[in-house]
Amino acid sequence: MSTTTNDTEAGTDNASGSGPRGLGPAGWLRWAWRILTSMRTALILLFLLAVGAIPGSILPQNVVSVDQVNSYFQDHPDLAPWLDRLYLFDVFSSPWYAAIYLLLFVSLAGCVIPRAVAHARAIRARPVRTPRHLGRMPYAARFTTDAAPETVLDQARAVLKGYRTERYGDSVSAETGYLREAGNVLFHLALLGLLLALAAGAFFGYRGNLLLVEGDGFANTLPSYDAIYPGHWTDTDDLEPFTLHLDDFEATFIEEGNLSGQAESYVADVTYRESPEAEEGRHRLEVNHPLSVNGVQVYLLGHGYAPEFEVRNAEGEVVFDQAVPFIHRDTRSFTSDGVVKVPDTGGEELGFVGVFLPSAVETEGGELVSDFPDARDPRVTLEGYQGDLGLVDPQSVYQLRTTGMEPLGSSPVMEIGDTWELPDGAGSITFSGYREYVSLQTNRDGARLPALTAASLAVLGLVITLFVRPRRVWVRAERTGDGRTRVELAGLGKTEVAGNNAEFHELTTDLARRLRSGPGGTPPSPGPDEGSGPHSPTDPPESTTTRE
Repeated sequence: MSTTTNDTEAGTDNASGSGPRGLGPAGWLRWAWRILTSMRTALILLFLLAVGAIPGSILPQNVVSVDQVNSYFQDHPDLAPWLDRLYLFDVFSSPWYAAIYLLLFVSLAGCVIPRAVAHARAIRARPVRTPRHLGRMPYAARFTTDAAPETVLDQARAVLKGYRTERYGDSVSAETGYLREAGNVLFHLALLGLLLALAAGAFFGYRGNLLLVEGDGFANTLPSYDAIYPGHWTDTDDLEPFTLHLDDFEATFIEEGNLSGQAESYVADVTYRESPEAEEGRHRLEVNHPLSVNGVQVYLLGHGYAPEFEVRNAEGEVVFDQAVPFIHRDTRSFTSDGVVKVPDTGGEELGFVGVFLPSAVETEGGELVSDFPDARDPRVTLEGYQGDLGLVDPQSVYQLRTTGMEPLGSSPVMEIGDTWELPDGAGSITFSGYREYVSLQTNRDGARLPALTAASLAVLGLVITLFVRPRRVWVRAERTGDGRTRVELAGLGKTEVAGNNAEFHELTTDLARRLRSGPGGTPPSPGPDEGSGPHSPTDPPESTTTRE
């Protein structure tokens, strides 16, 4: 009955609020902080960061090529909008990736900084005291000698050269391998610095994509980019004032074997100026060989074809004469699609949807295709439209809005120099040739050098962690009842037990040899009783090893 009463009273106290309570807000915050700053959480977040980067390497990204993203939308009209809602075409600037990144940074900072402070204190601390039972260590050895305990301990200090030693009564405690933890701390601090450098580059830098046709130039201004992704603190009105001109581009392809049609090399000859007043420089731009100008890296990403068209209106006047970049469908045939928009005709506007075939051949079924990416026999087919292009509203230069336009029919297959006379006297369009274009990416990242330094320090810390082995050694010397000195040597290694025990055994034999030879390392002069008794001045050591 009494037990029941006490339980009931306890329940009443809890219900009334006078008994034990929960953690409370502060307790929950401390618990959440401990979970977040644990190494396990940091590893999980690092894994999530790597997993989150996978879509960025599989799916086309706006920051790399807007054209490829647009092509993906055309090829997968149902799936692409859902992927876009999940920011899978902008993985590295998405809110969920930024959240993982920020949590990883906070987790590493909360984990590594206290660990670095603790290690700094451990370096200044004295070696740990000698355990009472050395025989319980993973390695333990015992032998007796005629040398005095003080002599034994002095010789032990000499044997333990490179160890940090401390005398505790009748024993010496020694430690080495502090660099292992220092390397571990350096690795994680460098990883933290790398995250900071990458974040700084994203905040203060920018990336831009552009398409440049042979013979055309580019000025590093905001309107000149097809797409630009500035950092949050980047002033887009104050970009580096360099200019670039594409003089020539040459692509070579493998023509034989199983790899026929694959690109062998891309080479673009460019001239540039770091500023309007600077002297002109030349550079051969290749894949993985960017141009560095005024702190901006210019990378060559790819190439394509820009057919040239001349359009005349109903009166025979030239109203359009330029190269139009077409976007290739694949890199094996370079069959390319493009749009020609002619708003200034003096009458109704004209629009054309075209297909460019760099190496046109006719299949057995009569279909015209391209069988090689190089321009061996370029052909063009067009579909014409007349009416309102709808240029008042923003639209892509690679798409033609046919709403409100009347079709003019399809052109014949056109070779270079062919002209298609449009129906109803609407004018004409001539396929006058083609030029090649390059797709470029500019990258301004002032944190590249800090990021490289942090990555190098991370590798250095990892190497130190892998090759430095922390060890502890204790030597105790005590007088026995027969006037001799019993010597105990014990060792503890945190890694590679077998290798550490071999090293500890060498220390033991070295100490025994020194004691047998005398303090100076030379055999002592024989005493009146030395060598005549049942034992030598130093008996052979007896060692035992155990596994942790």
